[in-house]
This record gives sequence, C-alpha cells and structure tokens, in this order.
Amino acid sequence: MKNYVDLIDQTIEFPTREFNINENNELLFNNVPLMEIIKQYGTPLKVSYLPKISEHIENAKLLFRNAIKKYNYKGNYTYCYCTKSSHFSFILEEVLKQHVHLETSSAFDIPIIRDMYNQGKISKSTYILCNGYKQPLYTQYISELINDGFNCIPILDNLKEIDFYEKSVTAEKANLAIRIATDEEPDFAFYTSRLGVRYSDVISLYEDKIKPNPKFNLKMLHFFINTGIKDSAYYWSELSRFIYKYCELKKVCPELDSIDLGGGLPIQTSLQFNYDYQAMVDEIVESISWICNKNNVPVPNIFTEFGSYTVGESGAVLYEIIDQKLQNDKELWYMIDGSFITQLPDSWGMNQKYIMLPVNNWSSPYQKVNLGGLTCDSMDFYNTEAHSSDLYLPIFEEDQERQYVGFFHTGAYQESLGGYGGIQHCLIPAPKHVIVDRLEDGTITTRLFQEEQASGSMLHILGYNNPADNTVVADASNEVPKGNTKKLASV
Repeated sequence: MKNYVDLIDQTIEFPTREFNINENNELLFNNVPLMEIIKQYGTPLKVSYLPKISEHIENAKLLFRNAIKKYNYKGNYTYCYCTKSSHFSFILEEVLKQHVHLETSSAFDIPIIRDMYNQGKISKSTYILCNGYKQPLYTQYISELINDGFNCIPILDNLKEIDFYEKSVTAEKANLAIRIATDEEPDFAFYTSRLGVRYSDVISLYEDKIKPNPKFNLKMLHFFINTGIKDSAYYWSELSRFIYKYCELKKVCPELDSIDLGGGLPIQTSLQFNYDYQAMVDEIVESISWICNKNNVPVPNIFTEFGSYTVGESGAVLYEIIDQKLQNDKELWYMIDGSFITQLPDSWGMNQKYIMLPVNNWSSPYQKVNLGGLTCDSMDFYNTEAHSSDLYLPIFEEDQERQYVGFFHTGAYQESLGGYGGIQHCLIPAPKHVIVDRLEDGTITTRLFQEEQASGSMLHILGYNNPADNTVVADASNEVPKGNTKKLASV
C-alpha cells in the first residue's frame, strides 16, 4: 500500500503555495510548522494566521487596480471589511493595518467602531457602511455616528427606515444608500430576497423622502448576492439588472456616484480549486463600464464588502484522533477530541467542506475513514472532501505515535455561529485559540488568545452557583498581553 504522501501526489499538484511537508513528514501551513504549535498548546486548537488577512486585502486591491487600468475605468475602488465574518479584536486590528473601511450588520457593531476610533485604528473619514434590517438601537447608534462627524452611510433596507433619520440626524448633511432586493438563485426557497427595497420602489423612495430633505444625499446603491461572485448566468443577469437601475436613478439623482457590491469572492475549500479571480473582476468592471456607457451615465465608484475572502483562509482547527472504531465490516471511525457541530458548524448546517489534511504521519500507509465528533448527535461527523466522495487518512497504531488532523480555511463565521464562549451542544467547550504572526525577518510568533473554555463559565451562564469551580473563561477582549508572544524558528 502506498503512503499518504503518494496518495496526495497522485490526486493533486502538491506541494502548494500554502501547504507542504517538512523532513519529518509533518504538515506546514503557510510554512508554519503545525506540530510545533500542537506540542506547545495541545488540541483541540483554533489557529489564526494573521498575515493571510493582509495578503488577501492586498490581492483584492490589486485585482481591481488591474481591471480599472485595463478598461480605463474612471471610478475609484474602496475595500470594506464585513465585520460579521469575524469580530475578534485581533482580526479588526490586522484588517485596519491595510487602511481599509468597514461594513456593519448590527447595533453591537457600533461600540466596536467607537473602540477602534478611540484606539486610533480608524478616523472619522473611514467609511462605515451600515447594512442589515435595523431595529431602533441600531438606527440610534448610526444617527449618533453621523451627528458626531463620522463618515457613516446607513444602507436603507426598507421604506420606513429613513423616517428615523429624519427625526434623529442633526448633522447638516447625511449620506444615504439604498439596498436593492435582488432575486435569489433559481433553486432557493424564495424568489426574492427578504432584505432590501424592491426595484419598483427605489425611484419613489428617492423622490418622495430623500430628495425633498436638504440634509440627505443619496450616494450609493447596494447590491448583494448571497452566493457570492460566481461566473454564472444568474450572477451576471442580476448584476446587469442592478447597473441598469443605477443608470436610471443616476439620471434623476446627480449626487449618486457609488455602488456597493456585496457578496464576496470565494475562498479555497479544496486543494483542487480553479477560480480565475482576475478574470472575474475584469468582467465585473467591464460590464459596469459597458452598461453605463450605453446609458450615457458616468461610471460609479465601486465599493466591495469582503468578509469570508478577508479572513476565511487565515483560520485552521487542529484535532487529535483519540480513538478508532470499526462499527461494521467497512465503516472505520476516527474519533476527534472536539466536535464538528460546535466548532465547525458550517460543516454540519450547510454541508460545507474545508481543506482537511493530516498534520503528521504522511509517510504512513492510508485508509478510508469517517471522522466522528464528541457530541451524542448522529450528525456530528465528517466523511467526504469537496473533491472526493471518500476521506483518507494515515493508518496509525493507538499505542504508538499520535495522529493529528487539521481543517483549514475556517476563519470566517465559525466562532460566531458556534456560540464562542457560550453554551454549545453537549456542553462541548470552546477550544484554545492561538494567534500566529510573522515578523519582518520571517520569524514565526505565537500567542495564546484564549484558553479552552472552563466549566465555571458554562455554569455561570446557565445560572448555577458552584463555588468549587469558579474558573470562568475570560471575555474575548481580555487578550493575553503581547509580551507573552512566543517565537518559533523561521521557515
């Protein structure tokens, strides 16, 4: 039987820019030696590799810069980070190092904006695009930002939202945007998105409620496709429909000069991944330019709000195989020391596939396996890859070397969907979380962001009083000081 490394070699082109193995047949993730991190911190373990965030932001800026130059596009490009993808302080700090802007979805985003401003991470000129269906606290916070001079643009989600700003905004000028309700993909449960203003209501909303008020300027139209930017007839049809509506509105609203393209670029969820990022961005810019020129309308400035694309590929989750069970003649289970339902909820709720690779024992023979989580739920398993109907991992002997596996590109949404620091299925605790960074000389550093969740925190949330165990997990804001940073050898 061939070794696992031979299986990978015959299945995909390996090594890749992100993944390689060292002389000990152990996995490197962005040249980070994962076994060293496991030996230092243990498993289960969440890992955030910060340089990947800046790399993706720089790459997206380059993609649009190339397209704008290629088509002599007269508008500007602005990169916004969609905070709902990951709200962690270290994520926001890394994102803002790239001098980008922010898009929010909730009232509780706004205190984060205030905190970033107080720390000097953003200025009042930073764009704050406020999306989502807004309850009173959210619109109150938005109004306060505008009144305090922040460059905050509420994106109107319905016909009544503007009524609150008419009463609460005291600034001389306030810029507004309108989200248009796009049609969903043909196989979706509903025909049209529940979010946004109907196409037929956009012009009347402007003429009846925005244009008559001298303090309001309609500056932007917002376009969102839930499935992201894909080369499909559905995507191009919806984008074209949106740009035609922009042109129609621009002719009666001279101050309108921007569009916000929601729904981001995809991330790699398989080692067999083919997506021409530059070609897609080129096509977007060319399509906008062609439609605007056809309608004798100046092209708009382009905003994007990339969330998963910004942070997704920075994340990884590492597990130990703690047992193997043969349940019948052909179903072999490797049991992990964590849970897919609680720690990778998209793999359970959406059947999302991630890049899964063993961390060690690449020189060992392999076998077909199923991966099982710790909860009592029958759905707590992972048994296929995006490019294969089967899952293969090295054979190992339980009384010999331990086996570890990693799931990669897990950096977006998983902590918030899994209820980080709260109560999760079967009271499975949130795992340790380690931040990995790289110094200018290439030295890899690690620091512990959070210990594994303790039982005391769960008891406290559930209303129990247990003085025998008063250890509680720290708030995510109580980050381990940077002085505790540890260095790994540069690779």
